[in-house]
This record gives sequence, structure tokens and C-alpha cells, in this order.
Amino acid sequence: MTSVAAYELAQVNIGRLKAPLDSPQLKDFVDNLDPVNADADAADGFVWRLQGEAGDATDIAVFGDEWLIINMSVWRDTNALTAFMYQGRHREMLARRREFFERVQVAMTALWWVPAGHRPTVAEAEERVLHLRANGPTPYAFTLRTSFPPGTEEAVAGEVPEDLGCPV
Repeated sequence: MTSVAAYELAQVNIGRLKAPLDSPQLKDFVDNLDPVNADADAADGFVWRLQGEAGDATDIAVFGDEWLIINMSVWRDTNALTAFMYQGRHREMLARRREFFERVQVAMTALWWVPAGHRPTVAEAEERVLHLRANGPTPYAFTLRTSFPPGTEEAVAGEVPEDLGCPV
């Protein structure tokens, strides 16, 4: 059995914007970026998040598409990530995501285990998302609904609030 402390959980979430970031339609989303990121930074189990020049990741290219934005972070484990995602300001913004982001029919979120201390790259995240799209949840790339403990091949069903309609 692999030592859980030897691994941390990487997550990527990619969204297709409905409008430019400086548009009135996205004002509430943009205004909440810094507070939600501060909540993440202070959350139990938070390890790291991808940041560009502005302190968030909105200026970092993903899949070569200017309408896509990326959020990538590393957490202690799935419990820490889930606890952050489904409470407080993040939960409020998650519930409003259809105001800001297009509905996409392919996986745009993926989770995977990284060695403790490793900081994933955008290319790594793109690869994991593409793998999840092609193969469904596996130990290489998975979701909160179907996750894998580090170093195992055994899937674990996760609890995701139904009222948010979140596909992860």
C-alpha cells in the first residue's frame, strides 16, 4: 500500500467563458475571484494553486483557446478539496456557474495524484483531461464522483451535492 502522505491531489477545472472577462455579464465572477482564491488559500488541506501575473490564472492559456480559463490546484486529499468546493463563497459561485460559463459536453475537470511537492503544469492538466475524456475515470485521471486512492486501482464513489448539478 502506498503512503497517502507521499501524494497530494491535483485538480484542474477548465471553463468556457460566455463573455469576455471585462464584460458586465462576468462582473460578479471576476469580483469574486480574489475572495474565493483567498478562501482556498486559507482552507484546511490547501497546498498550492496555479497563478499568473494577476494572482489568478485567468491569463494562462489552456488548449490554445482564448475563451477557456483554467483553475488548477493541489490539495491534501479529496476530502479537503470537497470540503472547500461545497461550502461558503465557492459553493455560491459554483451554483451560479451557468451565468458565466457555457455548458460543455466533454470532461473539463480532472483529478490525479501527484508526488508530494510536485506542482503540475498546464500541459500535464490538459493531458489528464484528454485522458479522462477518452477513458473515463481511471487512476490516471478521475473525478470526485469516481475517485481512486493513491497507489490503488480500486474506485471509490464520492459524494457530490446533487443540487449543484456538478458533473465532477
